[in-house]
Amino acid sequence: MKNIENSFPLSDKLINNFEVYQDDIKRNDDEEIFNVRKKAFDQFLKLGLPTQALEDWRNTDLTDVYKEEYQHYYDNPGIVEDVDKVFQCNVPHLDTIMLAMLNGRYVSKDEALVKLENGVIYGSFAAALQQYPDIVAAHFAQYADASKSAFTAINTAMAQDGFFIYVPDGVEFKKPLQIVNIINHDKNICLQTRNLIVLGKNTKLCLIHCDDSYNHQKSLSNTVSEIVLGENAILDHYKMQNVNNASTIINATYFEMKDNAQLSSNGLSLNGGILKNSNYVKMNGRACECNIYGLYLMDKKQHIDNLVFIDHLYPNCNSRELFKGILDDSATAVFNGHVVVHKDAQKTNAFQSNKNILLTDKAKVNTKPFLEIYADDVKCSHGATVGQLDNEAMFYIRSRGISEHNAKMLLMYAFADEVIQKISVLPLRYRTEDMVKRRLRGELSVCDQCVLHCSTPEKEYNFEIDLTKV
Repeated sequence: MKNIENSFPLSDKLINNFEVYQDDIKRNDDEEIFNVRKKAFDQFLKLGLPTQALEDWRNTDLTDVYKEEYQHYYDNPGIVEDVDKVFQCNVPHLDTIMLAMLNGRYVSKDEALVKLENGVIYGSFAAALQQYPDIVAAHFAQYADASKSAFTAINTAMAQDGFFIYVPDGVEFKKPLQIVNIINHDKNICLQTRNLIVLGKNTKLCLIHCDDSYNHQKSLSNTVSEIVLGENAILDHYKMQNVNNASTIINATYFEMKDNAQLSSNGLSLNGGILKNSNYVKMNGRACECNIYGLYLMDKKQHIDNLVFIDHLYPNCNSRELFKGILDDSATAVFNGHVVVHKDAQKTNAFQSNKNILLTDKAKVNTKPFLEIYADDVKCSHGATVGQLDNEAMFYIRSRGISEHNAKMLLMYAFADEVIQKISVLPLRYRTEDMVKRRLRGELSVCDQCVLHCSTPEKEYNFEIDLTKV
């Protein structure tokens, strides 16, 4: 039964789509997975789309998004002649295996699913449902909680494609995998994308996840990623976002960590109309190590909402959060950090930090780091700052003959650089440094020849001071 009290055009359309397409979905799934989808749909009916009445959505209003008319894209473009025609990454010397999604469907010039000699499998989630249903069924919807999130619930019910990556026990995948979500459609589009990444025991992977749009059409992208780190697994994870100001991205990533697993996740948000990034980390093993970083540069009327929930269940685990933001014009940002330390999770170290710079009196940040501790032998701290550029630092720099404009650039870049230096992939770090410089100078927008998807010769940008050497 539909939730009448929380009915919007978007929810009505989603409900109707499931009723129309459920027979097609059922034909593509085995019985176990379809039952999971049906249960998730029932959860969506119960929850309804989130509003500001919910704590996690108090400062993010999607009412106008819910009222938009979207094309819900279910056509499959299938195999394309050349994936490079869809996306080209112009990060010098970055050697990756690239996987691409176009308008919610996996595209490839080869097979939809590739299996290497070492047992690694990567490609389309839809293809994995057909070829490896046992692997998918063992993990699908096991970590993403549809009972607490309406967007996760409807994604579980309706997602038809996404990225699938499987790394078997004992394999160290040396070349980074780059997964790219691209939106390029002549209509307003709503997408449900599902990613499943499974790392077995004693494995290692570097994963770069990019969100891009090619035009100024409105879009709503609802992406759910389930990422499993087996015992002693190591994941170096990056999330890059540069989409148009008419785009709304709801991105939820669920990390499941086993004994001695190590996770480093770094999110860089440069452009987007409304961005909601939720990271849920379940440290379901002993001696886990988790580092979550984020950098967001927002201007005009852009809005970003970052949520990080870290669940410490076992002893001797460490978690660190560092998020930094620079907001200009009438941009707004939200940070919600929540760490739970259970009573058996002794010897826990957990640290949270959120720092923000507001460049105008119209920019606004709501920040709430929060610790919930039930153990007594722990080291935990949290902090948040919101302020302007330091006047004394500005005076000191300008007294050395540097202009006011360049002094501001120096201070802003120095502020952002702490997060940038956490990027361990050097070609990506160097390009990110350049992108941040351009963004701070107002030169980088989705319609520029952006380094994230530029296929033309690189434009020369002269920056008066090399900030990386200051």
